[in-house]
Amino acid sequence: MTTVLLVHTVPLWRASLASLLGTGRGIDVRTAEHGAIRAALSGPSPDVLLTDLDCPGALDVLDEVKTVTAPHGGPCPLAVLTRSDRPSGLRRAYEAGALGYIDKYRPVDDLSEVMHKLADGGRHIDESLAFSLLQVADMPLSPRELSVLSMAEGGDTVAGIAGRLHLTPGTVRNYLAAAIRKSGARNRLDAIRRAKEAGWI
Repeated sequence: MTTVLLVHTVPLWRASLASLLGTGRGIDVRTAEHGAIRAALSGPSPDVLLTDLDCPGALDVLDEVKTVTAPHGGPCPLAVLTRSDRPSGLRRAYEAGALGYIDKYRPVDDLSEVMHKLADGGRHIDESLAFSLLQVADMPLSPRELSVLSMAEGGDTVAGIAGRLHLTPGTVRNYLAAAIRKSGARNRLDAIRRAKEAGWI
């Protein structure tokens, strides 16, 4: 029997997904909302933790997952339901250590087999998501360059970014120049566009 902890913030979708998963051979489904993952893990550890990246607050769920470990001390195997046109969510799932990437447009008849595979220590990436995941994983910017570019995308000025990060304006300009060069962009706006398209920010 494979136990799946399904984390979703929308009650109707959570119940529907739990019902679908529960029809699979040898699948036992438990459910939790965002913020209740640690409590849900206080009992017997699940074999797989599954969440939907289209779920409201999904990125917060991923942040919570990164801080949660199973009672035996190892990370909970994480699987995400997603789409190939959501690279930013894929990046966050990758950073959270997801082992399963399941396309929401895939057939559902072998979903239980994917859960069993992950529970047995395997990995699963739907072919339709593989290229997007490679783009996300092959991110050339340093964390600081990414942070500065993300703030610039949000409309912050060089002086504003410098103040928030406790850096000099010259250092911020250097980070932006590095981000432009590493992303192969022509200028700051082009770097921001490329970073958004690749799901880096």
